[in-house]
Amino acid sequence: MTRTTIKGLLLASSILGSAGLVQAQDKTLTIESWRNDDLTIWQEKLIPAFEAKNPGIKVVFSPSAPTEYNAALNAKLDAGSAGDLITCRPFDPSLELYNKKHLADLTGLAGMENFSDVAKSAWTTDDGKVTFCVPMASVIHGFIYNKDAFDQLKLSVPTTEEEFFAVLDKIKADGNYIPMAMGTKDLWEAATMGYQNIGPNYWKGEEGRLALIKGEQKLTDDAWVEPYRVLAKWKDYLGDGFEAQTYPDSQNLFTLGRAAIYPAGSWEISGFNTQAQFKMGAFPPPVKKAGDTCYISDHTDIGIGLNPKSPNAEAAKTFLTWVASPEFADIYANALPGFFSLNSTAVKMTDPLAQEFVSWREKCKSTIRSTYQILSRGTPNLENETWVESANVINGTSTPEDAAKKLQEGLDSWYKPAK
Repeated sequence: MTRTTIKGLLLASSILGSAGLVQAQDKTLTIESWRNDDLTIWQEKLIPAFEAKNPGIKVVFSPSAPTEYNAALNAKLDAGSAGDLITCRPFDPSLELYNKKHLADLTGLAGMENFSDVAKSAWTTDDGKVTFCVPMASVIHGFIYNKDAFDQLKLSVPTTEEEFFAVLDKIKADGNYIPMAMGTKDLWEAATMGYQNIGPNYWKGEEGRLALIKGEQKLTDDAWVEPYRVLAKWKDYLGDGFEAQTYPDSQNLFTLGRAAIYPAGSWEISGFNTQAQFKMGAFPPPVKKAGDTCYISDHTDIGIGLNPKSPNAEAAKTFLTWVASPEFADIYANALPGFFSLNSTAVKMTDPLAQEFVSWREKCKSTIRSTYQILSRGTPNLENETWVESANVINGTSTPEDAAKKLQEGLDSWYKPAK
């Protein structure tokens, strides 16, 4: 072998060696999630956008089935085999992971300044000092309506409680449509699309919610009983047999064009777009009287955090800072209409129904569901009890006052507000 050949081989091996070195420096991040329905959005839109700007970092989205996620994730975390990035459910399940040191402190992460305290509330410690997940999206409550039905009956979109019931009366008198599609069989529907939807206008959103946590207000106060009085009046507009009507029944009644109004969560948008053969609009929960400040339930739904045991922590932080960016917010919110960005930079939605929902943030104050933070940690569980009492009030088997008294007594039995 000539000296030149040896030189050539040495050069080739050193080039190959350095190429191997470059490849060895590529970091691969794995994301744990329960959202297996948006796998293609991650693979086709989000990950390519990130990798294009961050050569050397590869991302793999690895979801579990939603019902199995909590158990599967906890088993992996305990075994030390969980991915680098953990998709966070809101409130207590994620707080528990942080307390067990399964989620890192992200308070100082670049990009966290893009989120309000309300946006971060689902992933912040009770004392407000540590945030452990980057907020990704929320769902907004309101009412979706059949525009064709409204045009046919010459109805205007209601803005006050009085106008709302006047519209329902007109739909009922006409007789061609069930005024409102909602059932009470599944319980949660009555609370989530009923009480938590309209309630913030009465308890003044965050003001009332935080006062309840501090013990400065009680569920027997007028601000908390009043929404139940309004819900009790819904009974006459829900159609025959609403007590036996399930959540899928309600969805079908509306999308088949048999009901004019649907008390909604924005997660319905994608499904309704494909199923309904009529034009749809949306309106926020009507205020008590004209000129009142409006409040919307803009409920924190999903975030993403860092596994403290990740061997790729710096690369993972680079990814999380990107998730906190307006670019991520725009791609994610438009790919999943109805799951709205929590970023302070407003995202223009291409879906008109989604844009209608998100536009309410500009004129109304945002809050989250009153039962989700701190108040549902004990037994009886306030969230689950609210489901039962909301259904009872609409069914007419409990008065608003009795329902409120029962909820407060249940809360008092285990919850002592921190003074």
